[in-house]
Amino acid sequence: MPKIKAEKKSRVHNEIAKQVAELQKRVQGTPYQAKLHIIVGDVLKTELPFFDICVANIPYQISSPLVFKLLLHRPFFRCAVLMFQKEFAQRLVAKPGDKLYCRLSINTQLLARVDMLMKVGKNNFRPPPKVESSVVRIEPRNPPPPINFVEWDGLTRIAFVRKNKTLAAAFKHSTTMAEIPEGFDIKQKVQEVLTSAEADQMRARTMDCDDFMKLLHAFNSEGIHFA
Repeated sequence: MPKIKAEKKSRVHNEIAKQVAELQKRVQGTPYQAKLHIIVGDVLKTELPFFDICVANIPYQISSPLVFKLLLHRPFFRCAVLMFQKEFAQRLVAKPGDKLYCRLSINTQLLARVDMLMKVGKNNFRPPPKVESSVVRIEPRNPPPPINFVEWDGLTRIAFVRKNKTLAAAFKHSTTMAEIPEGFDIKQKVQEVLTSAEADQMRARTMDCDDFMKLLHAFNSEGIHFA
């Protein structure tokens, strides 16, 4: 078995080397030769240089971490045109109230404008994969919203665990809240903030970015922060 794995790795490495050589060959002797810079490596582990546009057909298993690596990249890029598995793309563009609206949707839309460009049927590939695909354009919001993204992510993580429940119920049953000692009054404080912000009966599945911004500000104003 180790021998088989080694052979597969070798074949992949050789294929990448061939593709790099082909790219270099195509621009050789042209004005583009000096402008072409090829970086070979794991995109999730590689420090990305400045770039203006990203166009890629990526391995679908790295879709989510790559999206947020790009959106948190500085300096800002102009746009990215990426192909994803169809359902993942639908989650990226889903709006409040949609069946597929989730934490991925609101976290992405906080940081970027996301548009569905086209569907790509599996029969366009050889051999055809088991899933359908879609092409999406992502344009970072520049300047970004004045929000601490770590705190934002912590808040939406709690809210979307039970996105169909009210926020009062979501916080009450949150494992984060369950870890707080009974003698500490943070649970009561959280419920008071939700009530005063008129958010206790709201549900994550119908809340937009403005709703969560107001809620995060209400928590922060009372000294409550998320991580």
